[in-house]
Amino acid sequence: MMDLVLFAAPGSLLPTIVAAVFGLLIGSFLNVVIHRLPKMMQRDSDNYVAHESGAPLPHQDAYTLVAPRSACPHCGHMIGALENIPVVSYLALRGKCSACKAPISLRYPAVELVSGALSALLVWHFGSGLAGLAALLFVFLLIAMTCIDYDTQLLPDDLTLPLLWCGLLVNLNGTFVPLADAVIGAAAGYLCLWLIFWAFKLITGKEGMGYGDFKLLAALGAWLGWAMLPTIVLLSSVVGAVVGISLMVFAKRGRDNPIPFGPYLAAAGLITLLYGKALGQLTLGLLS
Repeated sequence: MMDLVLFAAPGSLLPTIVAAVFGLLIGSFLNVVIHRLPKMMQRDSDNYVAHESGAPLPHQDAYTLVAPRSACPHCGHMIGALENIPVVSYLALRGKCSACKAPISLRYPAVELVSGALSALLVWHFGSGLAGLAALLFVFLLIAMTCIDYDTQLLPDDLTLPLLWCGLLVNLNGTFVPLADAVIGAAAGYLCLWLIFWAFKLITGKEGMGYGDFKLLAALGAWLGWAMLPTIVLLSSVVGAVVGISLMVFAKRGRDNPIPFGPYLAAAGLITLLYGKALGQLTLGLLS
């Protein structure tokens, strides 16, 4: 039975169903990461500044991904186990806190559903061997980074660097690309956006993106190889341009409002993981 789930070929139904349920559960944890990791970074920064200045540390209580327990931000009601079942609890509670009836953000079930759906898609596409399990790790990290970057315009090193190193380790035996392509992809991915960043800054005097974007593209290069970088950059740029123009036209968002680039890189990376060969041929055709 375990072999049927863990080592199944692409297109197998049972592992796909198991992956969907697993993805829903991981999605619940990703919500915790998305909410808490930026706060943990800010608390560490505040404590560092205070320590350097000799002032008392402003944050001395434990605040991690597992402590304290999750609670309603409005009334402090502790979230019980039955209130933390992915999607089901949100529907049962009708999107409201059981204690104070304050609305619960729709993002929580949305992240869980996206995580479950993408998990099923990846295991259906790659199977449940090394490639499929690695693809799950890939997408879970991308989901967390997408939401954090959207909220804060930050891509934490705690997520980008593990993604990069995992990509190199996964490709030690050529799971997705040969190791040499992965190493070159990591270096080229970082340098590509680094050069664009400095060229834009020299021309305009402004910073067009953050260093986290460099690291994310380096991580995508480590997973997908250097040959996929033009596809990722082109795809993310087109999607980013369409979304950015739409926001300016329909949401009246000004040009000076920052638009995070990380979500578009993440989406392009996922699409390239699934359909990279066909997209790569299309990209080469467009460039030639």
